[in-house]
Amino acid sequence: MKALLSVSDKTGITEFAKGLVAAGYEILSTGGTAKALRGAGIKVTDVSDYTGFPEIMGGRVKTLHPKVHGGLLAVRGNKEHERQMKENGIDAIGLVAVNLYPFEETVKKGGKLGQVIENIDIGGPSMLRSAAKNYESVVVVCGPERYGQVLEEIKAGGVKPETRKKLAVEAFAHTARYDTIISNYLGEEELPETLNLTFDKIQKLRYGENPHQKAAFYREAFAAGATVSTAKQLHGKELSFNNIYDLNSALELVKEFGGTAVVILKHNNPCGVGIDRKQAEAYRKAMECDPVSAFGGIVAVNAKLELATAEEITKTFIECVIAPGYDKDALEHLKSKKKNLRVLEVPKFGKEPKAMTLKKVAGGVLLQGRDQELFAGLKVATKRKPGKEEMKALEFAMKVCKHVKSNAIIYAMGDRTIGIGAGQMSRVDSAVVGAMKAKNAGLDTRGSVLASDAFFPFRDAVDAAAKAGVTAIIQPGGSIRDEEVIGACDEHGIAMVFTGMRHFNH
Repeated sequence: MKALLSVSDKTGITEFAKGLVAAGYEILSTGGTAKALRGAGIKVTDVSDYTGFPEIMGGRVKTLHPKVHGGLLAVRGNKEHERQMKENGIDAIGLVAVNLYPFEETVKKGGKLGQVIENIDIGGPSMLRSAAKNYESVVVVCGPERYGQVLEEIKAGGVKPETRKKLAVEAFAHTARYDTIISNYLGEEELPETLNLTFDKIQKLRYGENPHQKAAFYREAFAAGATVSTAKQLHGKELSFNNIYDLNSALELVKEFGGTAVVILKHNNPCGVGIDRKQAEAYRKAMECDPVSAFGGIVAVNAKLELATAEEITKTFIECVIAPGYDKDALEHLKSKKKNLRVLEVPKFGKEPKAMTLKKVAGGVLLQGRDQELFAGLKVATKRKPGKEEMKALEFAMKVCKHVKSNAIIYAMGDRTIGIGAGQMSRVDSAVVGAMKAKNAGLDTRGSVLASDAFFPFRDAVDAAAKAGVTAIIQPGGSIRDEEVIGACDEHGIAMVFTGMRHFNH
């Protein structure tokens, strides 16, 4: 029985080949794999010697031959197949171990287009698919992590049928992922006619949003930068589904700010956001906005976490902390004081790449660009113009508003949130809830500004803002009742700025 070995990743291949030879297999191989096996003292027959056809075109054509694919695809026990094999000098190939040219790695290293193209494997996927199609007769292995299991089962009498099928499924998934990465790399359409996706499992989760739901966490191919999927857990309990979802939201919000900022988030909405030159003070500002909701929340920081901030964090129950680095003493403090606190580190923040986002619906997905802009253009709509400090506060408030579930209303000063109204079915209710949350936290909304993620359909939210003592409002504009809303602001002496850009977040 022949085994064909042709791998880009040589990890464990010589040990695997030795085990196969000991089990009675004759080894066929190509190029660098054959050289490595010979170097380990293993007898190898070159595929070109077996087929009688040389490798040509710089190695582009070497295994695409009937003697290879006939040996893989022939149905054992089929008399016609066996007759044709004999007539054409085709031997049965009972095992294939193939992993593919490093296309993904070449892209990640910044390879030029020509180099990337040369790392598109053709023969490898063809052999994997041929072997996988005929898995009842052929064992197909596409990763070094399976070598040990396959050898053990061969020694025990043969690879089990259920293992053969599982390996075949892995092979088809492997080639599907490979082709998806290639098509997405070469494709130029943001919204293609066929949407191909590939994600790799990072970890299985205990459960999903609720204990009766199964769940796992997957990372997108080519994921890079400061994201939850690229984060490294440094301490604490295993992450839950809800932890990961909330960590993502907290991290994406804190990345909005250039100065030192802290976000505290719970159930996918911020409890509070603070900025200050002193990181610990920024944390205190964020905590003061809604200390009740912050209990059991997520903390995201946009700079290396300092000891003073760590000491503040450990004063209450926090589920997770995420930051682009930790001072040594800060990390030790978190570890020593909170054994279950999940501590995550992300790569240093950089320029955010343009990307698309997905929302799953039953039977399909929605694809859209990321909401990365803040304003389309600022226009003062009222008689009174906002002052310099008010404009600073309005911009701060809108940065937060982008990341709050709609309908979203934010009461804020220039360095902190005062009250957050999230996820209400009417905008005026969000305005009322935000003011109520501020009052419950003992904060004064008088002199604050207000941000709205979408236009005001009526003047009622403006009246609620005026009652709360708001001095300036920022919103997209564009309602058929804009004049009514502007008139209400003028009545109350409130400055209003239109941004021309809505930020719904469902």
